[in-house]
Amino acid sequence: MIESIATTSLLGHRPVCGGNLIRDAYGKRKSLNTCRFPATEFLGGRVVVSLPLPKSKHDSYLSSSSIKALAVELTREAYSYREERLPKKDNNKIDSGFDPRPGLWPPPNRADNPSLQNPLLRQERMGCGWLGAIFEWEGVLIEDNPDLEKQAWLALSQEEGKPSPPAFILKRIEGMKNEQAISEVLCWSRDPAQLRRMANRKEEIYQALQGGIYSLMPGSKEFVSVLMHYKIPMALVSTRPRKTLETAIGQIGIGDNFSVIVAAEDVYRGKPDPEMFVYAAQLLNFIPERCIVFGNSNQTVEAAHDARMKCVAVASKHPVYELGAADLVVRRLDELSVVDLKNLADIESAEFGSGEPELELELEQDYDTSPLDDNFW
Repeated sequence: MIESIATTSLLGHRPVCGGNLIRDAYGKRKSLNTCRFPATEFLGGRVVVSLPLPKSKHDSYLSSSSIKALAVELTREAYSYREERLPKKDNNKIDSGFDPRPGLWPPPNRADNPSLQNPLLRQERMGCGWLGAIFEWEGVLIEDNPDLEKQAWLALSQEEGKPSPPAFILKRIEGMKNEQAISEVLCWSRDPAQLRRMANRKEEIYQALQGGIYSLMPGSKEFVSVLMHYKIPMALVSTRPRKTLETAIGQIGIGDNFSVIVAAEDVYRGKPDPEMFVYAAQLLNFIPERCIVFGNSNQTVEAAHDARMKCVAVASKHPVYELGAADLVVRRLDELSVVDLKNLADIESAEFGSGEPELELELEQDYDTSPLDDNFW
């Protein structure tokens, strides 16, 4: 009888009680005191069953607990047997886009590197402390009004008796430092004292037009709070004076979120020169490849890529299709997640190169091998 049961599966039969079969739910059931599942084990594709001897009433508690443990173990073995019989994924077949075994979770962690011997390095790699965020001020964190900038330049030109700059010139000097725009684009003066005076006057006109009222961009404060929660270092860059920036961020309540502030006094040139972003990365103690710049113009994208950084463009002033050169384009900052930033910083762009110095080939000089004249000596 044992051999006959061993050649069949236990899953399709009723359990055995003292050598007799238990009746179904419609008949009379026997007491569980004398009922016990037989011990089973898988050998290849068969289930081997060994019938135990009936136990006394003193072992009722142990019998019920052994039934539960045996049922759990039998379920695990059956599940593992079913997993082994699943067909293996063929590399030649077309990927259908879904996992044939969705129960295998979680997926392998790309950030972890088991080959690292130092557990602190592994923890830092799996966290968020290996990337930095560099924010622009206007158009990213606070609302930007480009008309006020144009009105300030027009008012300054009238005070200085200069011709009013056309629209394409005003568009060209967007994001530049005031001294840089006056000397290199507008060509009003090259005297350092005059440049400093006109730059300060232009900033006074702009602050008077702006009125000292700052309003946050939708979703910007929430996104900054998320980065603070995950302990991602952040820097703020702008071509405004430092005093104006510190007053503004204190007024809107985000002054404690930025560990680094780069203002107009800290750099010589503005966008599209990457000097501001490179200096901010140095103060954050990060290499440029692990920094993400948040801006709202193509000048920012150009400067970030020149600094070998990734760039996320916020479509606040320009439409989305004009910011296609950015690595990522969003309408609001709260559309992003920390996972998006880690995936973006982990990508090695081909335009950045391998980082190895290029070998320069020396050109052989052509020597004149013609015979010398006898009169030369």
